[in-house]
Amino acid sequence: MTPPTKLTAGQARYWLDRWDRQQEYYLPDREERFAVLGDVLEELIDRPDPLIVDLGVGPGSLAERLLTRFPGATVVGVDADPLLLGLAGLAYGGERFRTVSADLREPGWFAELGLSRAPDAFVSTTALHWMNREPLRALIAVCGQELASGGVFVDADHLYEGAAGPRLDTLARALTRRRATRAGVRRAEDWAAWWAAVEAAPELAELVAARAGGFAHEVTDRPSVHDYLAFLREAGFAEAAPVWQVGDDRILAGIR
Repeated sequence: MTPPTKLTAGQARYWLDRWDRQQEYYLPDREERFAVLGDVLEELIDRPDPLIVDLGVGPGSLAERLLTRFPGATVVGVDADPLLLGLAGLAYGGERFRTVSADLREPGWFAELGLSRAPDAFVSTTALHWMNREPLRALIAVCGQELASGGVFVDADHLYEGAAGPRLDTLARALTRRRATRAGVRRAEDWAAWWAAVEAAPELAELVAARAGGFAHEVTDRPSVHDYLAFLREAGFAEAAPVWQVGDDRILAGIR
């Protein structure tokens, strides 16, 4: 995606830093989660120059950390939100990171990536929970088909037991809130306030206009953590399991 012309890289990083701060209230162990996701890649991917596809890359928070941790890596981030893609591309874009505009809920998203070889990993963080059950199943099936031999799928997100454990889900949410209290995380700005500030910022007017109309998430059939694991096995992953959890925040890994 072509970055907007009226926004500087420094301004983009300012807004992305504000994004990180507001996300920390909802995810008090966010940096640990990023680190553990990187640990999974380090343990399971042998080559020094992995090709990583970031599903629902958003503002590039995960991508930026992976690029720092793995100096030989290339990350291709795909998302449907032009504002977040514009910020990520301007702040972090270069030879090792590029963004692609595509809707992961629609067939053909993988072809839009324009990859020169099979990816070694599909990763995602706090993004796929926006998908309904059947689009998620289709997405994971494509990941299983397109991964390089020995590749991995790693998703970090709010993942729930669903009908199998409603009381456990209530408990998990409570544990996350208690963890935030113990960690001393303060809500400087919440999700709604960040977006309100973005919409009022003159330097972001071009991106806000690009986002206006037609961009919406509606989850009517939310998959449970058990669905994720079943979809990974259906897609040909030899092994799939949660590898980390704090409250309602989990990391799932599938090994091809």
